[in-house]
Amino acid sequence: MLRIGFLINPVAGMGGSVGLKGTDGKVDEARLRGAKPRAQERAIISLRCLSYHTNMQFITCSGEMGASAIQESGIANYKIGYSLQGTSSAEDTKKAVAAFLDAGIDLLLFCGGDGTARDVFEVVQQKVPILGIPAGVKMYSAVFALDPQTAAALVSGPFNLKDAEVMDVDEEAYRRGVLDTHLFGIARVPAHAYMTQTAKQVFEEEDEGRAKEEIARFMQEVLLPGVLYIIGAGTTTESITKKLGLTKTLLGVDAMIDGQLVASDADEKTLLDLTSRYPETRIILSPIGAQGFILGRGNQQISPAVFRKVGIHHLIVVATPHKLRETPSLYIDSGDPALDREFGESIQVISGYRIAQRKKISRSGV
Repeated sequence: MLRIGFLINPVAGMGGSVGLKGTDGKVDEARLRGAKPRAQERAIISLRCLSYHTNMQFITCSGEMGASAIQESGIANYKIGYSLQGTSSAEDTKKAVAAFLDAGIDLLLFCGGDGTARDVFEVVQQKVPILGIPAGVKMYSAVFALDPQTAAALVSGPFNLKDAEVMDVDEEAYRRGVLDTHLFGIARVPAHAYMTQTAKQVFEEEDEGRAKEEIARFMQEVLLPGVLYIIGAGTTTESITKKLGLTKTLLGVDAMIDGQLVASDADEKTLLDLTSRYPETRIILSPIGAQGFILGRGNQQISPAVFRKVGIHHLIVVATPHKLRETPSLYIDSGDPALDREFGESIQVISGYRIAQRKKISRSGV
């Protein structure tokens, strides 16, 4: 019998759609901006996939930190290992993990983001393997499955174990447009090829600047008049706006039309309003280096609702040749599995001046 410790950070990812670039210390502000919790529904996707297994017992937390999702998923074999009093906090996560270890778990499955991963690892260290169901905003750590379905596939086994980086991300710096990360620790995670994400990499080499310039030069030629362009985060997309003489939010989502910015660091509501005003809209995104995520990591503002209004055929993906060489597959984890499937098996990526490559989009467990 596999004994699985399971917990949810109920507020993980709430800051994404409202443009807060994280939820640490910003839960109340996220709620004021209209953010809705998403961790519960992400966890339930995984748990429903696991509900058919009779060789698993879950040790979980009461209420919104675990039990509610387990009950909704139809899992019967579970015990409450930690009782939540009031609103959940990082301290509750750490206390719950300690209680799970005392109960003799074999694996700890959690649903959250990088902050939750740090809190879990602080207690677990390498005592038992851990695995994250991705529900945060950024998720630069390598302890997360690609998506909720893949998390369930990994837990179902059989699997080996590998070392994986837990990254510490300074959210205050991130909100100012500065990516400040360092290694927090090395965890043990279930391993299967192409089923867990790698830690984010930043590519900087002599040819990178030249490649971004060539991409920007080509994009400048093909931008259409009267069309709204929603532009995702990153230095490659930033090179496009810089070519036009515009200052982009490096780690946010902006929008422009006819060479003018109409929104900076936009949230989901702003983007939905803009797409209603401008029926002709395109979305320009660049995958995260090494991880390969086009959608679902750090750009939750561009939600499934936004994509359905714009149309998936109006997505433009840009990336330098070096980034593509170091990124074997691309992934889409919008939070809407049906929408993810609509993107098909591959996508064209602009990688230079009038140059494009077709890259595979990998699926859960593929």
